[in-house]
Amino acid sequence: MNREVIDTIPVFWTEAPGPLEAILMFGCGARDETMRTLGVTHLVEHLAMSTLPRLHHDHNASVDLALTQFTCSGRPEQVVEFLARVCEALTALPVERIEQESGVLAAEDGRVADPQTGELLSHRYGVQGLGLAAYRGPGADRIPLDAVRETVTRYFHAGNAALVLTGPPPAGLRLPLPAGERPDRGPAQTALHTGPSWRQEDVPGPGLALHGDLNDPALLLAVKVLAHRLRETVRHQHGLSYDVDSSAVFAGPGHGERTICLDAREGQEQRVTELLWREALRLARDGVTEDELAEELEGAREAWNDPRSTAYELGEAAADLLLGDDYQDAAARLDTLAGVTPGQVRQALADALRTALLVVPCDTEVDLVQPAGTGLPRYLCGQGVELPAGGQVFRPPLADRLRYSGARKARLVVDDAGVWVRQPDGEVHHVPFDEVVGVEMRGPGRVVFGRSTCFVPVVPELFANLGPAVRAIDARVPAHLIYAASAFRPAD
Repeated sequence: MNREVIDTIPVFWTEAPGPLEAILMFGCGARDETMRTLGVTHLVEHLAMSTLPRLHHDHNASVDLALTQFTCSGRPEQVVEFLARVCEALTALPVERIEQESGVLAAEDGRVADPQTGELLSHRYGVQGLGLAAYRGPGADRIPLDAVRETVTRYFHAGNAALVLTGPPPAGLRLPLPAGERPDRGPAQTALHTGPSWRQEDVPGPGLALHGDLNDPALLLAVKVLAHRLRETVRHQHGLSYDVDSSAVFAGPGHGERTICLDAREGQEQRVTELLWREALRLARDGVTEDELAEELEGAREAWNDPRSTAYELGEAAADLLLGDDYQDAAARLDTLAGVTPGQVRQALADALRTALLVVPCDTEVDLVQPAGTGLPRYLCGQGVELPAGGQVFRPPLADRLRYSGARKARLVVDDAGVWVRQPDGEVHHVPFDEVVGVEMRGPGRVVFGRSTCFVPVVPELFANLGPAVRAIDARVPAHLIYAASAFRPAD
C-alpha cells in the first residue's frame, strides 16, 4: 500500500488489475446529524452528483452512518475529470436544486442500515448519533438551508477527506477542495442502554447486538461462528430463514456493536428468535471447536488475500484515518486471528452477552433466559413512569370516551418539565422538554420526539381542546426543532 498527498489530501493506492477505481471519502455520515437535520449529508451528496454531465463509465455515491463516498472507475482521464467535478460541486453546491433533489431522496427512501440494525442502534444509543439509523427524520424537504451549508463547511473539505486509488495517481489529478480541520471525534459514543433486554419493533426478523471492542479478534470469531451455526440450524436444518447477516458498527476508537440479523418465514418469528438466542447461549457455555476456528480463519484468509479486495483494504485504511481508528493490514489481522484459542472465543461471547440487546418483530412474544438463569427482561420505554400530579390535563374527545373504554383511561399532561401521555392500555410515556429532539407539526397538533426513543402525539384525533398544550410546547421547545410535516409523506 502506497500513500501520497495531493492538494493536502492523503491518497492511498496500490496496483490492481482492471480499470482504475477511485473512492473520494469524507469522514461524515448520518451519525453526525441530528433528528432535525437527518438526511442532510445524503442531500449534500445528491446535490453534488446532480452537477455531473452524462458519463459513460461507472460512477456512484453513497452515505452510511460514518462515511460519505464518491466512487468511479474507468480510464485515468475519466477518473481525473470525475474527481475534479465532484470537488468543484462541493465547493459551490447548487443549493437552487434542493427542491428537486429532495423529491429524488423521497422517492429513493434510502436507509443507512437494515431495519434490525437500525432499531438495535436506536435502542442502544437513543435518537442521536448511531441511534438515528432507525429514523427517517423530518424529510428532505424540511431540512433547513442553513443546515446544508453548515454540513458542507464542517465536513466536506480537504482536512476531512481521503482518496483511494487502485493504481498510481494519474497525470493531472487535482482535488480542489477548501482547507479545513478534521472534526474532533473524541471518545466512543456513550450507550444509553447497556443491556441485556429485548423489545418489539417493526422489523422483518430478530436481531442481536453485542457491545464491545471491535478490535477484539475473539469476539469477531465468536460472532462469525455463531452466524455460521445459525445458517446451519435456522436455514438449512429448519428452513425458517433465508438471510443470516453479521456486521460491525463503529461507535468510536475500538468500540462499537457486533450484530447478527435474520429474516423469518411468516409466522415463524418467535421460533427464529428462540433459535438465535439458544445458539448464542450454547456457544457462550460450551465454546467452539478447533475445526470451527480453522474454518473461519481459512475464510478470512481467502477474503482478505483475494486480489479483488484491494479497494476494500485501501478503503479500510482511509476510513480508519478519517475516523481516528488504528488500521491493521490483512497479514497482521490474520496473524492475530490465528492466535485466538477456543477458550478466548467462548469467554468473549459470554462477556458480550451481558450487553445483549435483542429486537423482535411486533406481536412476537418471547420468554428467554439469561446465562445465569434469570429471565431476559423486556424493555418498555414507559416502564415505571407515572403521570405527574400537576400540569394541564387533556382528555380524548367526548364521543370517543362514550364509545371506547380505553379512551376513558387516556390522558395527556403538559407541565413545566415536559409532556406525558397515558395510552388506553395504561402505559405512560414521557418526553422532558430538555430531551426533545424534534417536534413535528401535524395540522393544529404536534408530535413530540424525545432522545430516549419515546414520542408523544399531541393531536386532535386523540385529545380535545389542545390549544393550550400546543402553545406550551411551542413556547418551551427551541423554534429550530419545530418543523412542518413533510409534503412527501402521508400523515401516519
